[in-house]
Amino acid sequence: MNQTKHRPPVDYIERTKDQYSALGYPPYAWVHSDTPPPFSPLRKPLSESKCALVASGGIYAQGQVAFHFKDDLSVRLIDRDTPNTALRTTHFAYDLTASRQDPGCVFPLRTLCELERVSLIGEVSANAYTFMGGIYSSRRVREILAPAIADRLQQDEVDVAVMVPV
Repeated sequence: MNQTKHRPPVDYIERTKDQYSALGYPPYAWVHSDTPPPFSPLRKPLSESKCALVASGGIYAQGQVAFHFKDDLSVRLIDRDTPNTALRTTHFAYDLTASRQDPGCVFPLRTLCELERVSLIGEVSANAYTFMGGIYSSRRVREILAPAIADRLQQDEVDVAVMVPV
């Protein structure tokens, strides 16, 4: 009989609590809202939409500055034609083994490009947008990081953002 402890399939909250505790941070205060954001239907079919990838896995391209750990609010733009072999990951809140072997597991840019190739989406934006999740200050995310990414998406005339949390 297998005596191993069974973990839930998504144990992000417990792992985050443990990670922050090990780093000496105060307990992580999860953000809760009583009102969901308003629903925004697509204005045109997905097959005609420009899609962008936004990922919080600490992905950056070879030659770019790596993310640092504590409350890094910076964003990296990754050119859509960047090969997986030129992608790097750094993050304190998840095991990087898989992402360093195959960045596509946290940064599915090649998959989006394939969806464009088969016409399921209109096009992939010229850039993907990455940052390092695990930012302790929800206020700084709300007031600084999120607006910066939203501004970039608008500048690049993106219709749909595929959000990949880690």
